[in-house]
Amino acid sequence: MSISIRQLKIFESTARLERLTLAAEEQALSQSAASQALKELELSIGSSLFTRVGRELQITDRGLDLLPKVRQVILLLDEIEHPAIDELCGTLRIAASVTIACYLLPQLTAQFITSHPEVTPDILIGNTGEVISKLEKGQAQIGLIEGPASPAKLKITPWLEDDLSLFCSPDHPLAKVGGISLEQLSENRWILRESGSGTRNVFDQAVQRAGGQIDSTFALNRQEAIKQSVKANLGVGCLSRLSIQEDIQAGQLVELQSPLDLSRRFSIVSHSINQPLAEAFIALLLEHKPEHLT
Repeated sequence: MSISIRQLKIFESTARLERLTLAAEEQALSQSAASQALKELELSIGSSLFTRVGRELQITDRGLDLLPKVRQVILLLDEIEHPAIDELCGTLRIAASVTIACYLLPQLTAQFITSHPEVTPDILIGNTGEVISKLEKGQAQIGLIEGPASPAKLKITPWLEDDLSLFCSPDHPLAKVGGISLEQLSENRWILRESGSGTRNVFDQAVQRAGGQIDSTFALNRQEAIKQSVKANLGVGCLSRLSIQEDIQAGQLVELQSPLDLSRRFSIVSHSINQPLAEAFIALLLEHKPEHLT
């Protein structure tokens, strides 16, 4: 049984949208026709491509291996059907970690849209693990992450240097001395990002390298929730310096010196083969670096 273009497209759509009904709608097929196309593709390659988890379809390891090749075929077909034009257009799907999405991406996206007004940005926000997942599933063309990562099938390009800061409420005892020692790490409650976030990974690794210990943590997945909790004197926080600069200047938070090395690198995550739209935005990211992070 030969493999058809329709089978490849319904496979790619299902991998990206995680539901066959949505994939069928996108490809203008009935659900039964989409299901049949997927079954025929699985028969052709002799392996299952998805397993069902509740209402969603989870791609198998064989499917993940096949997906980049299928996308390359579809990309080549699109180039044949729609020859390149001078003006970039279409939807630019970006998945970004929270700090980047809040404090860097708006300005950079605005620069890009000014030069390419026919482009529509679609920005997804999540932690580093979620960003990687979006790229692997094809739900984003470009990922911007804050923590270390080494996905096997994606390209990681170093981008910017950043520093995390420890901070507390002006009413906290540590505010008077403006710092925290290695021994005091375990004596305080910590308000931190959730496991899986780049910020949390960098913090945990820094504590481990320094030989310190954290005994009490309160994990939140929103930066603003962390800042407000620290302002309420619930504990000591750790976030990018980008996210707390205004609060420190306003006297609402106090930055703490520490023995921890909290430097990190922002990175660009992309596929080995990208569409011209994605390549153009990556070029802008590498060329126009914010002055305070170069």
